[in-house]
Amino acid sequence: MPKSSLAQSETKPLILIVEDEAELSKVIALHLNRAGMHTQTCGRGQHAVKFLQKNFVNLVLLDVNLPDQSGFALIEELKLANIKTPVIFVTGNIEETSKVRGLNLGGDDYVTKPFSYRELIARIQAVLRRTAGLEDRNLTPNVLVTDAPFIFCGARVSPSHLEIQFPSGALEKIGPKEIGIMACLHAHAGAIVTREALIHAVWGIHANLQSRSLDQYVRKLRARFLTHGISMDALSNVYGVGYVIASGSTARGTARGGLPSK
Repeated sequence: MPKSSLAQSETKPLILIVEDEAELSKVIALHLNRAGMHTQTCGRGQHAVKFLQKNFVNLVLLDVNLPDQSGFALIEELKLANIKTPVIFVTGNIEETSKVRGLNLGGDDYVTKPFSYRELIARIQAVLRRTAGLEDRNLTPNVLVTDAPFIFCGARVSPSHLEIQFPSGALEKIGPKEIGIMACLHAHAGAIVTREALIHAVWGIHANLQSRSLDQYVRKLRARFLTHGISMDALSNVYGVGYVIASGSTARGTARGGLPSK
């Protein structure tokens, strides 16, 4: 199974070719390499999923008919795993219904065999240009810079400006991770959010679940709010499970003194 070096550069995107026909896969890789791209090939859907879980890929060239699962099922699996890599479907099926299904599932383009390699390369480059800036919109996997401001314990959090404004009027810059944590808890007020769910929401699906970063960021948030005279007692640590913030409490905070709770 041929593959190029996985070292990334600004000018050479990495394309994952998911195709069970070895010779076709080899020829596609050859043409893409000549066009200035890195390539990695996988002959099975599950091999592709494992690769994508561990590596950054700019685009997936995905055969619809694979030995272990359909390309349609694979893209659904990627969506569930929060893997948002652009996908171009490749298939011998020329039926319009199949093409529409692929695009509706989130595919970025659709190429039918046999195809011109010049056209394939042009389509890949078009998708790369179109999707190049999308990841930059994410502060964290669960928060976009375009998301509307929200109220958390009486403070106004603005993702677009990375700012938090306290009831006193004090305005401070705040990091993406803190915003991600508050946004996740705000969206699930009244319900326990497990550590795993919160870490995956803010750090991504591949994050280390054993890391104590989440707890450190929560302590920083408590201390920051307390500096402005606001307690976050409404936020509870459910030992061994996760965190819960009382329903309705995201819109107000409690003014009080004392040390930040754990």
